[in-house]
Amino acid sequence: MEAIAGLLFNLALVIIAAVVILTMILPSAVRILKEYERGVMFRLGRLQGVKGPGIILMIPLVDRIVRVDLRTVTMDVPPQEVITRDNVPVKVNAVVYFRVMDPANAVVQVENFVAATSLIAQTTLRSILGQSDLDELLAQREKINALLQKIIDEQTDPWGVKVS
Repeated sequence: MEAIAGLLFNLALVIIAAVVILTMILPSAVRILKEYERGVMFRLGRLQGVKGPGIILMIPLVDRIVRVDLRTVTMDVPPQEVITRDNVPVKVNAVVYFRVMDPANAVVQVENFVAATSLIAQTTLRSILGQSDLDELLAQREKINALLQKIIDEQTDPWGVKVS
């Protein structure tokens, strides 16, 4: 009788330990991605692919997911002091609209696609405006905007980022 009681006690301890371990591991094995998010999954540091939206199952301590928001991002470019081709100093503000089209490239090809897009926008803005006269800047804003958008989009395309 004592042997059966000891066996039941040990079985109860094993069941309790299993329940405790499962309640600790299970939350780290499940991720829920919203409709506008994708998860770039890495297994032991190697790209496994893009997952989501919905419930994603992972192997704890082996898999890692990087969330990427697919919605359009509105980013203010800090005001730029630019000297035009005719040596007139101007201060220019700009706004960049972009969205991620390829989440895997946005995570793998560049360390921080948001910061990199901002820096490219700043340098391109200075470069294009520095090649223009003040009269051109004032008269051909739409043409300059289209040129800026085209150049920035070409530079961010390898990262899976589309500038609009």
